[in-house]
Amino acid sequence: MEKKNPDVEIGTATFTRRLLLLAVAMFGFGYLLVPLYSVFCELTGFGGKPNETAATVVENIDENRLVKVEFVTTVNEYAPWEFSAAVADMEVHPGKLYKATFRARNLSHETKVAQAVPSIVPVQAAKYFRKTECFCFTQQAFSPDEARDLEVQFIVDSNLPSYVDTVTLSYTFFDTARLAQNN
Repeated sequence: MEKKNPDVEIGTATFTRRLLLLAVAMFGFGYLLVPLYSVFCELTGFGGKPNETAATVVENIDENRLVKVEFVTTVNEYAPWEFSAAVADMEVHPGKLYKATFRARNLSHETKVAQAVPSIVPVQAAKYFRKTECFCFTQQAFSPDEARDLEVQFIVDSNLPSYVDTVTLSYTFFDTARLAQNN
C-alpha cells in the first residue's frame, strides 16, 4: 500500500480552495463589469455615452459656427417597435438650445414599456453634448398600437473642439420586459 504524503494533501486542498475562490471572484467581476462600465462611461463620456441627467445650460451662442447634428435610430432585435427621428439631421449653432422630435410606436397588441439608450459619436463630442430634457431619462409606457412623439432638448457646448463639425446622436429603443428576461 502506498503511503500518503500529508503535505501533498494539504497542498491539494489549499489549491482547490484557491481555484474555487478565483472562480467566484471572476464570476463576480464579470457580473459587475457592465454596471461599472456604464457608470464609468456616464462620468467620463467615454464610449459616446452622455451623462443621463438633465443639464442646466446658459445659452452662449456662437453665430459664426454651424455643427451638423445627425439623428440615428435603431430598435433592439425582436422589439415590437417602430422608432424614427422626425428629421435625419439639423444644422445648429453651438451654444443655442434646440429641440428634436422622435416618433415611437408600439406594434404589439399589448402594453409595452421601452427605454431609449443614447450614444454620441465622435466620442470626444459626448462631453459637449448636453440634454436639458430627454425621453431617454425615463422608461416610456405605451398602450397597444399607441404611437407618440418624443422630444429631446439639447445644446452643443460652444467649447466643442473646432475640428468636430458633425455630431451623431444615436438612440437604441429597447423593450424593457424582454431586456429584463435576458438578464
